[in-house]
Amino acid sequence: MYYFYILCSERDNKLYKGYTENLRKRLKQHNSGNVPATKPRRPLKLIYYSAFLNKYDSLDAERYFKSSAGKRRIKQMLKNHFAKINQ
Repeated sequence: MYYFYILCSERDNKLYKGYTENLRKRLKQHNSGNVPATKPRRPLKLIYYSAFLNKYDSLDAERYFKSSAGKRRIKQMLKNHFAKINQ
């Protein structure tokens, strides 16, 4: 399996998007400071992931969610999620 994932920094609330074959291991790498892009933004929490059967689909998801349309979609997803929690 391959995973597209979104992390949220508990320090600055910014999002990080990526893909991996091993989601648990990758999250540990991020939070232990082994990923330069997220090291200063630790701790990070997993807020979303999707599983795919092949690498190319997970890369396509990462590419989409890093685009302007994908960023708008994430914003809408989070807005809907928090609206449901606050009801």
